[in-house]
Amino acid sequence: MFTRIAEPGGGSAPEFVPVILGGHVGAYSLARAFHEGYGVRSLVVTGGDTWVTDHSTIMEKVHCPDLLDEDTLVRTLTGAPFTDITVPMLLLATSDTLVEKVVAVADRVGPGFRVPYVGVEVLERATRKHTFDEVAQKAGVSTPATAIIDLGGDDWHEVQAPGPFPLILKATAPTAWHGVSFEGQAKVHEVASEAELQELVARIHAAGYRDKLVLQDRIPGDDTGMRILTCYCDRDSNVRFASWGQTLIEEHSPGQLGVPAAILTGVNSEVVAQATRLLAELRWVGYANFDLKYDPRDGSVKFFELNPRLGRSNYYVTGTGHNAVSYYVDEYIRDTLGPVGPVLESTAETIYSVVPVRTIKWALQGHPELWEKVHQVIQAGGLRNPLHYRAEKDPRRWVKVALGGLSYDRKFHRYYDPLGEIGSGT
Repeated sequence: MFTRIAEPGGGSAPEFVPVILGGHVGAYSLARAFHEGYGVRSLVVTGGDTWVTDHSTIMEKVHCPDLLDEDTLVRTLTGAPFTDITVPMLLLATSDTLVEKVVAVADRVGPGFRVPYVGVEVLERATRKHTFDEVAQKAGVSTPATAIIDLGGDDWHEVQAPGPFPLILKATAPTAWHGVSFEGQAKVHEVASEAELQELVARIHAAGYRDKLVLQDRIPGDDTGMRILTCYCDRDSNVRFASWGQTLIEEHSPGQLGVPAAILTGVNSEVVAQATRLLAELRWVGYANFDLKYDPRDGSVKFFELNPRLGRSNYYVTGTGHNAVSYYVDEYIRDTLGPVGPVLESTAETIYSVVPVRTIKWALQGHPELWEKVHQVIQAGGLRNPLHYRAEKDPRRWVKVALGGLSYDRKFHRYYDPLGEIGSGT
């Protein structure tokens, strides 16, 4: 099996092997980054096949019956083909929940794996939305007005709204949230009234969720108000690299609400400086991916949360010419990261997109000046779709990628009103 990780047609064994947990576009984007930068094929551990990873020449898929069960995950990672690999393996996760699992089993999978994540305590402090807000305030970083609802307490029904409706309601514990199910469940809920809030909280409690919920001010504005920032911290918590972008359109189907589908990259050194203070306060290690939003009421950019990994849209970083996975390789494989200096910020203007250009144009019909800017970048050759990779030769894959684009187009027309102020504010 190990020889199959090398490029088809022969070649020497790779210097290292990326092991990526998950099967969505974020996993494929990581595999592409490794292949682009190092000519190495990844082992993608997934519970099932998806069109995003089907018929790909840049990866081998390994089946795991249940990625979220720690014992099952350990058995998978300590069995074939991993036991045959004699070079270091970089173990990466593609969701917050999977990062939690990787951190939990890091000492059980053996010394062959390099795990570029923080420990359990720092991870929980950074990713639980209520403690993240506390850290942000301490670091002088702006966040939306927030209230916490503890469904594990006796007074969970005594909800205190942090401001006027509409408000945003989110779970603080991804693993616990995925463990319950109720009608209308989504990644993010928008509530328009006190009665709607009380009814939704009662429904969540009845489903068995006993952790905390965060209730936040809904910052006005559509998807174009959202911002994204990705930072890499070395083992000593020094920020080495940052990549900034403005979201053009987000996913709006219930399970993926808030995931950027198209991004205009750029620079914002002021927000990078804020993130640097926050990451120093946390003593962060590895990648941090921030969700932010521009608040037109005061002109500030507010931090919503920290995702402890390269996000699903991570190719927006690599597409600017800064291969995101190079920091993992330099620090955890080659030990060549170099001395600490000023934060390197990506400055290239590109358009990351997993949707057709026509979908971006449709989504931006209420923002003609922004569309003109996007169109100029595209015309200059700046379009970056992680799924359009020339190294892929199987025609069956290209058919699926084309059909996937059509599916995206249909989803947005079903779930999103580009002329209505219905941005998720997540």
